This record gives sequence, C-alpha cells and structure tokens, in this order.
Amino acid sequence: MLGDQLIKNERVALVELIKNAYDADASWVKVSFDGFDSTFRGNADSRIVIEDDGVGMTPDIIENHWANPATPIKLQDKHAQRGITKKGRVIQGEKGIGRFALLKLGRTITLTTRASRASAEQVLILDVSGYNTDFIDENKNALFLDDVRLSLREVEPAQQISTQVMELGVKSMRRPRHGTRIEISHLTSTWSKKKVDEVYLDLMRLQSIFNLGGEDDEPEDPFEIVIYRNGTYEPFADVRQQDLANLLKSRAVFHIEGRFDAVTESFKFTVDGRPQQIALTDPVLTGMRIFRDNFGTSLDRRTQCGPFRFEFYVFDFGADAGTKYRLDNDDKELLRQHRIYLYRDGIRVYPYGDPDDDWLLIDVRRGTVKASEFLSNDQVVGHVNITQAGNPDLRDKTSREGLVDTGDPTADFRALLQIFLAWVRKDPYAKYKIKHQRSEDVVVFKENAVQASLDEAAEAAKQAGTPTEVREKLDTAARQYKRERRYLVHRAETTEHLAGVGLSVESATHDLTLAMRTAMSATDALIAQAQRGGAIDPEALKRELLSIRGSLAFIADQLKDMQLLFKSTKQRRKDIVVFELVQKVERLFGALLDKASIEVTIEQAGSPLVAKTTDAVLLQVLLNLFDNALYWLKGIPEPRKIEILLDGDRGLLFFADNGPGIRADDVPYIFDAFYSGKAEEGRGLGLYIARQLLDRHDYGIEVADKSERLLPGANFVVSFVKGDGE
Repeated sequence: MLGDQLIKNERVALVELIKNAYDADASWVKVSFDGFDSTFRGNADSRIVIEDDGVGMTPDIIENHWANPATPIKLQDKHAQRGITKKGRVIQGEKGIGRFALLKLGRTITLTTRASRASAEQVLILDVSGYNTDFIDENKNALFLDDVRLSLREVEPAQQISTQVMELGVKSMRRPRHGTRIEISHLTSTWSKKKVDEVYLDLMRLQSIFNLGGEDDEPEDPFEIVIYRNGTYEPFADVRQQDLANLLKSRAVFHIEGRFDAVTESFKFTVDGRPQQIALTDPVLTGMRIFRDNFGTSLDRRTQCGPFRFEFYVFDFGADAGTKYRLDNDDKELLRQHRIYLYRDGIRVYPYGDPDDDWLLIDVRRGTVKASEFLSNDQVVGHVNITQAGNPDLRDKTSREGLVDTGDPTADFRALLQIFLAWVRKDPYAKYKIKHQRSEDVVVFKENAVQASLDEAAEAAKQAGTPTEVREKLDTAARQYKRERRYLVHRAETTEHLAGVGLSVESATHDLTLAMRTAMSATDALIAQAQRGGAIDPEALKRELLSIRGSLAFIADQLKDMQLLFKSTKQRRKDIVVFELVQKVERLFGALLDKASIEVTIEQAGSPLVAKTTDAVLLQVLLNLFDNALYWLKGIPEPRKIEILLDGDRGLLFFADNGPGIRADDVPYIFDAFYSGKAEEGRGLGLYIARQLLDRHDYGIEVADKSERLLPGANFVVSFVKGDGE
C-alpha cells in the first residue's frame, strides 16, 4: 500500500499525522495508547487515538481531497499564495501522502472530524484488517488502491467532538467544537516504552528546541503534545531539556548566530555577540579543501540555494578544557543526543539532528579526508532555518527521510554549511585552543619557574633542622633538572630548525622542479632523435645541449643558495648584508612572482642593513615572508605588489604587500604554532618558526603598526636590534 511503503517507520508516521494537526492550526494534540500495559506492550484489542483541536474537515474536503491518494491541495494552496494558516503558520504538507501514514500504524482507521462552525461531525472508516502486511488477503488476492472502500457518515449532533471538559496533561479545559479524532486499531507494529519515549522526543523536537526562554514563558503560538496510556497521563517530558538549555548557555565555548545572504553570497554572523562577515570568495574560505571539492579553485557561478539562518553552540570535549567549559560524562552524553537540526518555517525536517544522522557528512569527511577539518558532530549543537519561500527547491523526500537531491540547490546548501563549519574549526576554535594552551605552561617555561622553585626549596633546606639526606636529594634534583632542560631545549630547537628547513625548501623548489623538467624534456628529445638514426644537425644539437646546461647551471645556483639553510652553517654567526639575501630569495621565487604578475620593490634607507646572525636564520625568515605574500596576492586582482624597505640606521626590515591583509582578530595568533589563515594549505609553522629563530638571536618580528605600514595589505617589521625580540 502506498503510505505503508512511503513512510519509514511508526515514529515518522506519528510525526506526519501531528504535522497535519499543526497545518490545521491545532493548539494541542493528544495521543492515547489504549489497551497497553505499563511497558507499552499491546494486544489484539489495543488502539492508538490521536485528537486535536484543529479546524477540522468538511465533507467536501474529505470526499474530494482526503480520500483521494496524493491530492496536493496544500501544494495548490501554496502556489495560489494561500500557504499561510489563520494563525500565521506556513503549511508543511504538499504531496497529499501524509494521510497514508495511518496505514503504517494499523489496518482499521476511524476518523471523526468536525469543521469550525459545523453542528455535525463526519465519521469516516477505512478497514483493511483482512489483509496482511503486504496487503494480500487469505485468498492471495492483492489490494489495489481502486479496491479500497471507505464509509462516510454524518453524525448530528456531534458526539465525539463537542464542548466537553477534557484533561490535557496537568490541565483541564473545555474542548472546542472543532477538530479531528483518529482511532487506529488492528495495529501493525509492536510498541515499547523505549519506542514511545523516542516518539515523544521526536514530537518535542518537531518545533525548535533552541528557543531558550524562561520555563514560565508562554509561547506566542502554542502547540502542545501530550501522551496518555489507558486514560492516564504519561509525563514523557524531556526532563533533560532544561539541562540542555543550561549547557548551551553556560558551557559552550562560543555561540555563533547568523545567516547566509544569497544576494551578496556572504556569511553575516556574530561570535559571542561580535559581528563578522565573510564573503564566499574570501581566500580564508576558497583556500579550504572542502571549498575546492565543492566549487573548484574559485567560484565561477552563483550558488543555487537561497538564504538561510543558523545558530551553533560549540563545545570542548577535551579532558583539559578550562573549568568554565569543562563537561562531565553526563553533559557529554546529553550533547551527543543532539546534532545540527534543520527547520523549515519553524518545523523540523526529519531525521536531521538525530544522534545517528550525518546529513552534513561531517563524520564521513573526518574519517576519509582529515579528522581536523571539522569539529566532531558531538561538539556542535545547533540548527539551520530555511523557508519555503526562500528555498523552494529544498524539498522533503516523499519517504520523509531528509531533503530530495535536486542537484545544485541541495548540493550547494550542504556545501555552504560544510564550508562555514570548517571555518569554525580552523579559525575561532583554533584560536580558542591556542589561547588555552598558551596560559601557564608557557609562562612556566619562559620564566624557568621549575628551576626557581627547586632553588628556593634547596635554600630553605639549608635551615637548621633539615636532614642532610633531604638537602642532598634537592641538590641532585636541581642538577638533574638543569641537564634535562638543556637536552630538551636543544632537541626542540633542532626540531624547529629542521621543520623550518623543510618548509623553506618546499617553498623554494618550484623553480628547481620546473628547470629539471625542462632539462629532462630536452634530454628525452635528443635520445628519441638518436634512436631514429640518421644524421644529427650539429647546430641543433649544440642548442639543445646549451639549453640543458643552462637548466643544470640554474639548478646548481639554486641548490647553492639553499645550502645556506642547512645545519652545517647554522652555528656560524657573522655580519650579513641583508640586502644580498633579500635578492637571493627574490631570485628563488622569480618564476612564481612573474607568473602571478607580482611587482617587487626593494629600497634601502640610510646605511646598509647588517644583521649578526646566520644565513640559515635569515633565509628561513625571508622565504616565509615571500611565500605568504605570494599565497595571498594570488587571490586579488592586479596590480599586485611586494615592497621591502631596509632601514640600516634603525636596524629594521619592513616587508609589505597589498593583499587582503591580516584580520584584526588574527593578529594575536599568527605567530603561534599550528595557527594558519591559509586553510588546509597552511601548516601554521612558518611565522612561528621565524619568530623562534630570530628570538634565539635576540631579534624579533612583529606586525607593523599603522604608522609604519608601507602598503594596505600585510605589513611586518623584522628588528635586528639586540633585545627587540619577544
């Protein structure tokens, strides 16, 4: 039977019926399980009754629409601009198949309905209890839709739907003289307390659970759902709903709320109340792999989905989370029950938001691409809101299992959310982790606090009465700690140096690779010519050999410059004319700079700038600055510029470009390890290592002040004045 196959399970079936009540402007729905024991186990006589106080149905609606399969009267109303109820609700149904959710629950249906201002009620009966689950009777005859027979009679005066006093949870009220009552018997499924509990949770999440008003706040448009068993109210209320609200308010690392503007194609949002805006074409987004996987290296078309709103609460599940954000096991378990919900016009799109649903493919990407690309699904609780008017192409599947794949509209909608959530992981959350990790451990190391404490303890032990054994052990511990610290510091410095060499070589080898390919191509051409036999033109051979020699000479020169990076020269500090190394690095990047049409200007002020350091340190700093500028300048229109000023009198090197610049909220983090604004292309080590290397020589690197800026983009100042390091 149509509805039995289209509706996934009993939970979805009940939700569909209650959505019908919502469309009918009901203010309450009462679901009664009659003939069930305390565990909600039923018997042959059990039944489920669903009542509401909606507008009810007239005989015309029953005969011409409800009883006709897939009659899309609601969709027709939407197209005729009648898709809003008197209460201002946006009608959810449109295909006319929700009514067949009844047959997912049972085989005998008695529907009693009374329209507003009608004195009579209509009673409709559908009985297919003589058929099995496949709708085949005992004679092996199949039931087809045109074989289905319904009986409809009018009862006047109304008996079921009348102004009688009825109980609704903990309240008593007089039933209005309109609404619908559906009685379902010959049930097709087994029930349990757990299943009913899940149904209730589904029903409670039919509308947004993120309206965090006070417990006593009255909703503007009430829509209450209660469950009864054998005439007794079953308080299935989500007792942890208030616990969730408390977690969202007090334990979230940050709260993000905003919208995607389809006109400007940008995200406009706040992070803990601070407004931000990021265009979809911003390099911080286009540089991410998730962006490239969905839209290529650049967005060459407009996105096909409409605007949407979003709200996310981000949590830290780590055991080392700060006291303010620390979660116990119960907190974590509660958060795991909620993911990112999708609501259309205030009503949930199922099953998005369920704890086992991964509609944004976050778990898939974390498992197959890179775990650090996104926060885990457990860490982010929130909701996305769309409207039928703004996103007509985002439609529910007939099976009520999420959105229909309509091509670009659905794919773009999912991609935009993935891109934004990936940015949340790499920007605000990364900054939070860096800020947290900076705290006391960095201070302890820089101030040599452990050694100071040991020295104080040894001094105190010299007082009279301290056993000799204690004094000796303290002295031994202090000596051993000094040796261990020296060893670990040396290892850390060596590791950082090697990491810096690797990054520098990587950024400088593009031209080497190109030269090697040119030489190999010329060599292969000569080999092929020789294999074909015949005379070889000496002049042509000479030209090819000279080309190969030129490529090899270029490679030799580049490698000679790169040798300066390695450890054999690292320890020999000497006076270096900075201008000469700047020129070397410019040559290393020559082909890339030309390809990107980047103009480099090098100026000197005052006496020549000289630094007492090593070639390796200075090369790594300059290579990193050039590499960063090249990355950011490629994403802007021409003209593209790099300007370098060497001020020998002040001992300063100014390095600037006219790219997008450094965001104000990024400035405190750009010299921290593993923080990068380059998305997946950045490792977050270049500037960190540059500062560490300079710091060991008592030099420093900072973001330039406004008064020292040479160009409107990123501006750095490298100080070669002793003691100016951090």
